Order: sequence, then structure tokens, then C-alpha cells
Amino acid sequence: MDNRDEVREFLTSRRARITPEQAGLPTGSRRRVPGLRRSEVATLADVSVDYYGKLERGNLAGVSPAVLEAVARALQLDDVERAHLLHLAQAQEGSDTLARPRRRPGGSRRALPKSLQWTLDAITAGPACVVNGRLDVVAANQLARAFFSDLYNDGVKPPNMARFQFLDPAARRFYPDWDLIADMTVDVLRIEAGRNPHDKDLHDLVGELSTRSDAFRTRWGSHNVRRHGTGTKRFHHPLVGDLTVAWHGSAVDDEPDLTLLIYTAEPGSPSEEALRLLASWSTSRDGASPTRPL
Repeated sequence: MDNRDEVREFLTSRRARITPEQAGLPTGSRRRVPGLRRSEVATLADVSVDYYGKLERGNLAGVSPAVLEAVARALQLDDVERAHLLHLAQAQEGSDTLARPRRRPGGSRRALPKSLQWTLDAITAGPACVVNGRLDVVAANQLARAFFSDLYNDGVKPPNMARFQFLDPAARRFYPDWDLIADMTVDVLRIEAGRNPHDKDLHDLVGELSTRSDAFRTRWGSHNVRRHGTGTKRFHHPLVGDLTVAWHGSAVDDEPDLTLLIYTAEPGSPSEEALRLLASWSTSRDGASPTRPL
């Protein structure tokens, strides 16, 4: 699939956010565009205006890494944005200097190693799951299925965290910091779109969310990319109430498009007790609700 629109919108959005002062240029008067002019970016990157214009029209085919780095410096891209620009260039057909990344298709549909599920099942103190770049949950331990019960209740297979985030009203109750989690979700999908623009399932997901969610459409149009590998999140679970848990994401060996997510609570905290209670409930034979008051 052609990603020239994606390239054009990404470069344009990055140019618009930088003021002349930030770039060390004179402000001047009668500026008709927000941020820098194309000619100013070209000067900062030491390329011709016509050449930069070609790049901003979405044509990165055959562009050297040195030029991409110069453009990244001119636009003051951070490390994640630099990587995103490189992925956009790699994805274009006919590139003479940049190899296209090798991706393994069908992350949600191919058979996963049995040992991966064994590993998840061995984690009993916290929810643990594996997601692909589209945020499909492709494997989970028992506590994760109980923790993300609303995600599993919608009946869509595989469960998808982005679809739950933006289309299920239960998400706004489950995530007290809904806006923050929404931003993070779009960041992940935007990075995946840059790395793997030929993923039809991803295109279909983005199309569905853009059509059905104004909140997603607005965030998607901002073209922000951030990498999130660890942190703390707040949740409100329908059975055990409020929790604050740390989370850590790491790549799965030999499965580069999969990420292992593990959620843990501070030892001795009410959140740890809530997870313990939820684990006990999830393994009970009768499935009775926990007795802890909400």
C-alpha cells in the first residue's frame, strides 16, 4: 500500500510544530504558515527547496540515510520519530539505499509456540499477556483474562485493546485516566503503521476506529509517535475496584512483532491484595464474586 500520504502528513505536522525561534531563525513578519516554511527546513537540512518539497510530497524512495538524518535534525525529531521516519522510507517500493523491514504476517492468526502460553501461565501474581502491533491480545494468563474481563466480554476474537479503548463504553470506567491511555494506544498503532504499512488488518482497524470514534480520528490525525515500554497505570475493575499497577513491556524472542506485557502491584499494597483476590476468584470453581466491598 502507498504510504506517501502518511509521509506527507507526518513531515508537514512536524514542520508545523517548530517555531523559527526554536530553530534559531529570525521570526520575520507576515508568516502564512504555522511553524517553519519549507524553504527554512530545506536550509536547515542543507538540501534544495525543490528536493525537500519532493520529500514532503511523500516521496522518500532512494533517499539516503544521511539526508533523512539531516531532515530529522532540522525538524528536531526525537529518537522515536527518527525511527518512524526511517520506517516510512523503508516501506516505500523502489528504495535503492534502504532495505525494507522483514515482517512475519498474520501475527494474530499464526500458531504461537506452546512454550509462550506456558510462560504466561507460570506468572500467577499479576496479569500477563502478549499483544501484536495492532494491539490484538494473542495470548494471556488466567489472571489477565479476569483482569481484562470487559475486553473479553465483547465477543470479538482476537480481543483488541484499541477497539475496546475507543468503542466500548466500559473502557472509560475501566481506565480512570482514559485520555492518557487513549494517547498511548494511538501512539502504538501509529508506530506499527509506519513499520508495517502493508498490514491489511491494521488498515481495516484504523478505518473502523476513524469512522466510529471522533476521539480516535482526532488523535490519529496528529501523527504523534511515542514508544511506551514501562510505567504505571490506574484501573477500576468491576469486581475488585481501584488498582494502581506497574507495567512492563518487552519484545518476545524470535517473535519481533509481539510484546509481552506484565502488570504487577507494589508488595503489601491494596492493589496487590486486589490482584490476589481477583486471582482467587478467577480460579474458583463456582466463579462467585469477591467479597471485598467496592
